[in-house]
Amino acid sequence: MNPWAEDFPILKETINGKRLVYLDNAATTQKPVPVLKAVDDYYRKANANPHRGLYALSVEATQKYEDARRTVKKFIGARKDEEVLFTRNASESLNLVAYSYGLTFLKEGDEIALPVSEHHSNLVPWQMVAQAKGAKLVYLYPDAQGRLTDAEIGAKITAKTKIVALAHVSNVLGSIYPVKKIVEKAHSVGAVVVLDCAQSIPHYPVNVTELGCDFMAFSGHKMLAPMGIGVLYGKEELLNRMPPFLRGGEMIEYVHEQSATFAPLPQKFEAGTQNVGGAIGLDAAIHYLRNVGYDRIQKTENELLNYTLDGLAEIPHVTVYGGTDNRANRCGVISFNVEGVHPHDVATVLDAAGVAIRAGHHCAQPLMEYLCVNSTCRASLYFYNTKDDIDVFLAALRKVRGWLGLGA
Repeated sequence: MNPWAEDFPILKETINGKRLVYLDNAATTQKPVPVLKAVDDYYRKANANPHRGLYALSVEATQKYEDARRTVKKFIGARKDEEVLFTRNASESLNLVAYSYGLTFLKEGDEIALPVSEHHSNLVPWQMVAQAKGAKLVYLYPDAQGRLTDAEIGAKITAKTKIVALAHVSNVLGSIYPVKKIVEKAHSVGAVVVLDCAQSIPHYPVNVTELGCDFMAFSGHKMLAPMGIGVLYGKEELLNRMPPFLRGGEMIEYVHEQSATFAPLPQKFEAGTQNVGGAIGLDAAIHYLRNVGYDRIQKTENELLNYTLDGLAEIPHVTVYGGTDNRANRCGVISFNVEGVHPHDVATVLDAAGVAIRAGHHCAQPLMEYLCVNSTCRASLYFYNTKDDIDVFLAALRKVRGWLGLGA
């Protein structure tokens, strides 16, 4: 029995008459009762616009919002509250860096280095920057086991590199990339590092000071918090040099008919009414994760990862991408295909058994092209999953080809 599963009401639901087996955690995680309660309490008892009122309710909303910022600062090891910006999600955070830093500081002939496995959120914005500034995208390619080798890092990050943008963990391969090594290489040539931690921070502690990254983004909804709240960490000296991404209320200092000056960090990058309920939910999610403990999260997920990979190895006609030998540097994200069956059909058949997986290109089409496939199935694990969940998944997967008339 998983001691944490009881905290997640949705896991008691049935799908198509079957117990829900939720294996799409890389897309979004489910929400525990303490997070649901924190958000509900805010809207019932403390809902007001922060930073804008002198009355008690607004002061309380402001306090809760800024308390959430301080919680995030400690959680990621940032130096100052001002280095933590609230956004809608990791995609908005990464776009903020591309528009405000990339378009401002890159010039023709500069290079942006990034793995071909990047999520579109950390790839398409850099395509925009490269096209606008005459810069060049340089891709790092993983090996058959999903690793970025020292040779690849050394060959692709050069004196021309001005930005290195990468995910800490691939949302398709589950590979954990050697961020500290990449940061050191990037800084040695004067490049800044933009780190997407959407797939890592739900599973592993991330300390931006220890890693040395210049920017770091993540989404709350992938780590138990509500949708619509994200974080961008940026080094204070860089954020101060960057122009605002969005303009409007709250982010200004003075506005005249023909000009405006902007508020200091972090308000400079937080235009308009913010998602206070989402920030409070993120605060509660962080406290929940700390209570569970990353050691226990990793132990549970590693056991489930090995159990799942071993089970998949016993099923004929199944191909796992990113290999199965590099398990020590792999997160609980498993992309696979069943020979002769489109991933959408696999997902539909599994759904009939109550199993929720992802099927498609996972917002990583350049990686799909590199792997020579159009799409894959993806099962992604979290600490509230159990071996019983995996058994149901594997049993349903074994029947897929037979259900479609292809034999065992």
